[in-house]
Amino acid sequence: MSTAWQDPDSVSLMLDDLETWAVVGLSDNPSRTAWSIAQLLQSRGKRIVPIHPSAVPVHGEQGYATLADVPFPIDVVDVFRRSEDAGEFADQAVAVGAKTVWFQLGVIDEAAFDRTIAAGVPMVMDTCPAIEWRKRGR
Repeated sequence: MSTAWQDPDSVSLMLDDLETWAVVGLSDNPSRTAWSIAQLLQSRGKRIVPIHPSAVPVHGEQGYATLADVPFPIDVVDVFRRSEDAGEFADQAVAVGAKTVWFQLGVIDEAAFDRTIAAGVPMVMDTCPAIEWRKRGR
């Protein structure tokens, strides 16, 4: 694992300072990890924005089919997709002007990480907000 993928300053920025989290892959299926992590984010004061082709509301928040459909600024794009599909969402995050990108535990795309960082957008990869908050005892 590259420690650059989990830069403590980037993790702190996202967890402590940023509010609006677009959760790619979030549907209304409570058996999916994205559903429970989105609920955790909300309990920590974050605004979640479901990004899923079905665009259904989740946890009381309107869903959108794509990142480009979101009509307000996004702070964090949190990606719950397979590694081979995740890179396109990092590219879309940069394109829509998101402040940061977070790839969930097990989601690794080194080329996407390099592109995102090179674009000046902080990125965290292969970890989860729940894990990072637990490490801090919160």
